[in-house]
Amino acid sequence: MNPNELKQAVGSGLLSFPVTHFNQDLSFDEAKYRGHVEWLAGYDAAALFAAGGTGEFFSLNPAEIPQVVRAAKAAAGSTPIVSGTGYGTSLAVEIARSAEKAGADGLLLLPPYLMFAEQAGLIAHVKAVCKAVGIGVIVYNRDNAVLTAESLSRLADECPNLIGYKDGVGDVDKVIEITTTLKDRLVYVGGMPTHEVYAQAYFAAGVTTYSSAVFNFVPLLAQRFYAALRGGDQATVDAVLKDFFFPLVSLRNRRKGYAVSIIKAGLRVLGKDPGPVRPPLVDLTKEEMAILEKIVAAAG
Repeated sequence: MNPNELKQAVGSGLLSFPVTHFNQDLSFDEAKYRGHVEWLAGYDAAALFAAGGTGEFFSLNPAEIPQVVRAAKAAAGSTPIVSGTGYGTSLAVEIARSAEKAGADGLLLLPPYLMFAEQAGLIAHVKAVCKAVGIGVIVYNRDNAVLTAESLSRLADECPNLIGYKDGVGDVDKVIEITTTLKDRLVYVGGMPTHEVYAQAYFAAGVTTYSSAVFNFVPLLAQRFYAALRGGDQATVDAVLKDFFFPLVSLRNRRKGYAVSIIKAGLRVLGKDPGPVRPPLVDLTKEEMAILEKIVAAAG
């Protein structure tokens, strides 16, 4: 899939980030992961992001990422697979190349490790990754990697395979500046934790697709909410927010790192155990699992 084809695919519908399945010894459980990706691919995701944030990219070692990508490609059928990459520039380039070799249709460039940097440094970082591969690249704006509209314009000029911008900061005024400045040069993806609760504001800012973590365990509900949002069905949007997403976010906010842990817990509620999260994340407690069971049951 060339970069322009990936750009069109990403913008065509709802996106999701499959969790990465682990055995009890925390090794990669490829068989269960393949089964999960195959299941998700049957619910019409526009693209699936392997080894992304919800897939615990930060806890995978560089050799595991192409393993995860190959497994996702083998299971996803015609659904595009976008791989995570990140950390320092040289490591991000290494991971990007290995993911491309493993068959990834594109890359999501997560923030570099630890350090805050000036715009010139971030531009050089993104450019190095884009120049290292031929597949499409989406930059993830969050934490210590927040690019300005001016920086993104420069990168779009110099990197033809920079096809997308994902926002995880939540400054909607900055998002509007970026979408207004770059228009259709990039595809715009919402990337806040449990993005559905922010989606209406982002839609108004010109960001009409997003990555849904809950797609992992309630794909039909995720698609129903997305369709209602796109179709202007405010009654359905309000009902799903009130009955499912607001209680879920309340539970998620109990502890740090639960944005990932609660998604694996959701699969566990369905009897599709993806294994534990890797340290430094922690799994939900038994009490919290009981609360989540009620939330999922209420959602049907």
